[in-house]
Amino acid sequence: MNFYSDDRQFQSLLKELLDPAFFAFADKELTAFGEKCATVIDARARFTDREGQPRLIKYDAYGEDISEVWVNEGYRRTVEETYQTGIVGYVHKKIPELGEKGNYIYSYAQGYLLSQTEPGFYCPVTLSMATAYLLNQYASDEIKERFLPHVLSTGEVPLYEGATFLTERQGGSDVGANETKAVEAGDHFKLYGEKYFASNAGMCGVAMVLARKEGAPSGTKGLTLFAVPWRNQDGSLNGIRIRRLKDKLGVKAVPSAEVEFDGADAFVVGDPAKGFYYMMEALNLSRVCNAVASLGIMRRAYHEAKEYALKRDAFGSKLANYPMVKDTLTILAVKLEIETRTLFTYLPLFERVMNNQANQKETILNRLYIALLKKETAEQAIHFSHEAIEMHGGNGYIEDFVTPRLLRDAQVLTVWEGTANILGLEVLRLMEKFKADELFLEEMDQRLRAVAHLPSEWTNLVENRLIQLQNLSKSLHIASTDQKTFHSKKAAELMVKIFESIVALEQAASGDSRAVKVMEIFLEETWKSSYLFNEEMRTVNYFAEIVLNSKSEKTVPVR
Repeated sequence: MNFYSDDRQFQSLLKELLDPAFFAFADKELTAFGEKCATVIDARARFTDREGQPRLIKYDAYGEDISEVWVNEGYRRTVEETYQTGIVGYVHKKIPELGEKGNYIYSYAQGYLLSQTEPGFYCPVTLSMATAYLLNQYASDEIKERFLPHVLSTGEVPLYEGATFLTERQGGSDVGANETKAVEAGDHFKLYGEKYFASNAGMCGVAMVLARKEGAPSGTKGLTLFAVPWRNQDGSLNGIRIRRLKDKLGVKAVPSAEVEFDGADAFVVGDPAKGFYYMMEALNLSRVCNAVASLGIMRRAYHEAKEYALKRDAFGSKLANYPMVKDTLTILAVKLEIETRTLFTYLPLFERVMNNQANQKETILNRLYIALLKKETAEQAIHFSHEAIEMHGGNGYIEDFVTPRLLRDAQVLTVWEGTANILGLEVLRLMEKFKADELFLEEMDQRLRAVAHLPSEWTNLVENRLIQLQNLSKSLHIASTDQKTFHSKKAAELMVKIFESIVALEQAASGDSRAVKVMEIFLEETWKSSYLFNEEMRTVNYFAEIVLNSKSEKTVPVR
């Protein structure tokens, strides 16, 4: 198995997005990493989930609180091997073989492969990416020099994994209710308080922490961002204790803890009045990582379902020979392909925003796309995991197979970085404050016009949904507060369906036979009633070409 070389559509997508020299490098590296993810890292993930979960060593032999997190040796090897690929470092520094800096597309391609084996391994990478961004973008030269080379390490200096500690017991998603306080102590601060859901605790070298300086206003405006080393330079704990590790449903590989600060040395990052703003920027980066992890689970669930259907005999035939099974697998393949394409073709815009090269419209659309895609991919990861279990029948419920772990791990992705309700409110806020709905409608209309040569049967379908969204948006702008919040998720769901439908049309516009078939099925499944009698059965008839890639046709006219 090789999670990269077995994924022909993903390889083609990266070839479209990367310049030839970069793609040649990425193709070689991802082939090696894809093989490792599918074999040794996958075996380590299984062991970590079942037998080798992180454990808290609270006290040493003398009764001293050491708050040390034990992880198994395979976990440590995975950490070392993953960071040495440059999954974090090459976003910000040059790749020696190319003599140029890497990018988020390549990093997220690595995350997509890693998440197919264990999103619990990708979570610390996500937190390290967010930490690297905040340090690189906002820290003083002195703070950068102290921490950033370690966070970006690919083996040349000791690695400091990162972390972002926001959540407190009394607030949860209401970050403005945070109470952790920062007391001035000369050229730095001392932190006192707790963080209630702190992932990568005990493994990070430096954490980005929100705290409130004495005299600062209440709410989010009074929060300052601090860089907090986990240990002092002599190796002792930096005024930090772990109360306990969380016993989670899934992603058991990543240690999540309740962390207490008792005089921890902390260093201000950026403008003290903009801590919440900085952390929200990092949160958006993490939301993209979350979407990538969701795609990874979707891909693994689809792969397991397909392979099982091709092998398993039932009632005298392979499962994959039955129309219902063909229908399921084709629908999964199409949804996965379009959703992956939607996210990765959006990443050049994300890259411009992160590098401060985007205009105001692009910045607003970036935030909107992130909210839409994070919500949709997380929900689909659960659906795909369910379908994989369903395909396996009773075997899918047994821990000898990977499918139960996929479902357990997928569930957290709807919670991390914002639930569907929080994301719906984010979409509503973007509409009210920045007229994001108008920008979205304008952008989608332009893209739809660019593929107007496609059959009107399909373009008209999406055009009608744009009109529906326009009417919904007008109603929302004059609605009561309760009506707005009630419909916010519905607006987000309609937006993402339109977004992905246009991506499907754009892919089909080349005239490639398979892309046209993918588009037809995607639009049919997205917009048409499933209760109508379906004489054409496209999902069954297109099964060989879409799922098995058994045909290789030249481009055909699409009129």
